[in-house]
Amino acid sequence: MKVTVLGSGSWGTALTVLLARHGHDVTLVGRNPEEIGSIRACRENLRYLPGFILPSEVGFALVGEEPSEAGLIVVAVPSGAVRDMIRAHSLPGVPIVVSSKGLEVGTSLTMHQVVADVAPEAEAGVLSGPNLAVEIVRGVPTVAISAFKGRATAEKVQSAFNSATFRVSVSDDVMGIELGGALKNVLAIGAGMSDGLGFGDNTKGAFLSRGLMEMARLGVAMGGRMETFLGPAGVGDLFVTANSRLSRNYRIGEALGSGHSLHDALQEIVQVAEGVPTSEATQVLARQYGVEMPVFAAVEGVIRGVIRPAQAVAMLMDRAPKMNDFLGEG
Repeated sequence: MKVTVLGSGSWGTALTVLLARHGHDVTLVGRNPEEIGSIRACRENLRYLPGFILPSEVGFALVGEEPSEAGLIVVAVPSGAVRDMIRAHSLPGVPIVVSSKGLEVGTSLTMHQVVADVAPEAEAGVLSGPNLAVEIVRGVPTVAISAFKGRATAEKVQSAFNSATFRVSVSDDVMGIELGGALKNVLAIGAGMSDGLGFGDNTKGAFLSRGLMEMARLGVAMGGRMETFLGPAGVGDLFVTANSRLSRNYRIGEALGSGHSLHDALQEIVQVAEGVPTSEATQVLARQYGVEMPVFAAVEGVIRGVIRPAQAVAMLMDRAPKMNDFLGEG
């Protein structure tokens, strides 16, 4: 299959390697001429994913110069760039696989909703799960979920990505799968804060369990299914992102908990940490759908600089726990 991957960061590069190893004719598309020129010359993404050679099946192009034919379009750019990318690349009859994990600032739309807004005729779905880019290219056993409203398209994407080390299942819960991937980034920042403050695993376990229930309640209110948040694209993705130092969002939180400013933390990470813009968008959705989300609100308060990390933890501990904080009832 001819596949176009939009985004030449670590995630887009990892998916390109994965697809090419599976025998597909892949074109990796980027916006930076110097970056694409370097990757083409070295057949390696020295900036974002060094140490892994891109297979010979991979071609390279700048936005607007890529081949017009594709059987599949994979979106792997930061959430803030998805709208512009879709404007330039939606093709009639070609499924769009969104692997970006975030919410759009200003609209609070999920990424498949952004695609529907820009290209309503496109068949869009998501690929998500507990997926760290460097582990995928290392061949570490990994699972993901292909979620589309149409089962045939979900299975087409499943077949395109499935390999011995990257096992893909299918779902029609596009909203639930996508919200799990977006909202866990905010909780990963909070988990990093807890570690940066020097608290133990007890603290982080309590924080993440309550945060997971808030995430699931919002997801159900928006049309997702509760069981989705208990699977790989929910708790699985949350566990990975909230505990791995390979996670940008975790490292941002750890820096904040250690006393660094958000500006300095972002400068250190270099790449986009989706949990930062998603934290504000989540609060908009919480108000819109009438879902109480104190854990998410506490993280968002730290990100905005309204409260300090230690104050956020104290606020959550002082708050009288309700049974539905842990059971998701009510």
